[in-house]
Amino acid sequence: MTDQLLPALPKTRILYAGGPEVSSVAWGMWRFGDVDLQTARARIDAAFDAGITFFDTADIYGCDMPAGFGHSEALLGEVFADAPELRGRMVLASKGGIVLGTPYNSSREYIAAAIDASLARLGVDHIDLWQVHRPDILTHPSELAEALQTAVSSGKVGAVGVSNFTSAQIDALRDAMNIPLVSTQPEFSPLHLNPLQNGEFDQAMQHSLAVMAWSPLGGGRIAAPETDREKAVASVLDRVAEGFGVSRATATFSWIAAHPARPIPIIGSQTPARIAEAADIYKVTWTRKAWYDVLQAAMGENLP
Repeated sequence: MTDQLLPALPKTRILYAGGPEVSSVAWGMWRFGDVDLQTARARIDAAFDAGITFFDTADIYGCDMPAGFGHSEALLGEVFADAPELRGRMVLASKGGIVLGTPYNSSREYIAAAIDASLARLGVDHIDLWQVHRPDILTHPSELAEALQTAVSSGKVGAVGVSNFTSAQIDALRDAMNIPLVSTQPEFSPLHLNPLQNGEFDQAMQHSLAVMAWSPLGGGRIAAPETDREKAVASVLDRVAEGFGVSRATATFSWIAAHPARPIPIIGSQTPARIAEAADIYKVTWTRKAWYDVLQAAMGENLP
């Protein structure tokens, strides 16, 4: 029997039941900042040109830049002010709950204030998806659930999700909510396999949670491998990349998206030419063997 092909990646998908249609890849704005308006607009245009309609930011993005906390959202707000029509072309996700020096706050009062502050920086009255950025151990799930439900009922937020939560934390929050929790945003790449191994992807499939995968290139280690493990993964990815005439990064994004949980890789490049490569992800179709070859190289051993 010939090696079975995995399903081709569709260019768009419904983010959650009854929700908006989004591209199967997202563009992340962690390093979006410290540039002029023209450069910022060029990056966004490159994402649109690549077919990306799903944009991911957070209130803390920009905290490592001179302008500080909130800078990424504020810069995007400047783009919207200059070209208001762009807002309607994208599905916008943001996050909050990280407080520099605290480090986390998901109290009812803080969540409400954080969402209002993000809306003000962005210059909009609605965020399509708002996620709790990190779990706050000191906030009871029922309090967080109430804060998220209020945000949705107010119309300020279209839907809510979480980022970097464990499966148990997701279960506890879901049980406390009377509206759907629609998304989870874990770190996932061939060099960070935790969601495959700790039940997060199984949980996402069980409850129809959209998965947004951050750091899909392993913090740059896939692009510039140093260890034997990293080089082994890169070598297997290169075989697939060469077969389809795409970059190693593109092959990596497509490997992530091929999992049946349908993870949405968040592309973090701020270089328009690299952003443009996102369009190539749809050229790649994985076989079962090739996909497992990457996984086994990442594990450093063969599956039984």
